[in-house]
Amino acid sequence: MKYRVAIILASASAAALAAPAAAQDNESFTGPRVEVIFGYDESRPGSSEDFDNVDDIEQSIYDVAYGVGVGYDFAFGGAVVGVEGEYLRSEAQTTYNTVGFEDFGVGNIDTGRDLYVGLRAGILATPNTLVYAKGGYTNARYKLLATDNTTDIETNANLDGWRVGAGLEHSFNGNLYAKAEYRYSNYSNGEFEFPNGATTADFDVDVDRHQVMAGIGLRF
Repeated sequence: MKYRVAIILASASAAALAAPAAAQDNESFTGPRVEVIFGYDESRPGSSEDFDNVDDIEQSIYDVAYGVGVGYDFAFGGAVVGVEGEYLRSEAQTTYNTVGFEDFGVGNIDTGRDLYVGLRAGILATPNTLVYAKGGYTNARYKLLATDNTTDIETNANLDGWRVGAGLEHSFNGNLYAKAEYRYSNYSNGEFEFPNGATTADFDVDVDRHQVMAGIGLRF
């Protein structure tokens, strides 16, 4: 009997020690955070659009993107949920051609800023590694240029859509962390904004966006 009691006490002690340890490990994914983000950015016509029977991939524009992000995470045992926001800039653009605008199916395009706000949720794969999924609202700006070889007309297309993604985040000693993620965005609503600030009525669009990003950040 005394051996059973000893085993029970030993098990209880191990559980008591494990609980604070788990809580301590989860502190790596609790609280506010700021980060820098960089990676690959590609925009292309969505599946409902078909320009001159050219494959959508051939009409894509892609380059590097970079920006900053902020967030706040809450840890619940082995799970983490949080809110986050991002501001990105992209270098993706078409090559200027006054004869014909075939890329992207619209015209000469220069990708502008990319805004995102959303939620993420994940589980701890190890005490210092988080696997997560994310989703939320995104707004993108594309700068458009049209010309008749005499007059250039510049407008901004502001597009609203949604974003989903998944990623991996690893916490190092202290407050430093690094992450890598893939995200897909689709924009279905837009408006044109002219240099004088005037805007058009909303119109329907179908634009896909693929991003593979890495980030380095600090948690407070």
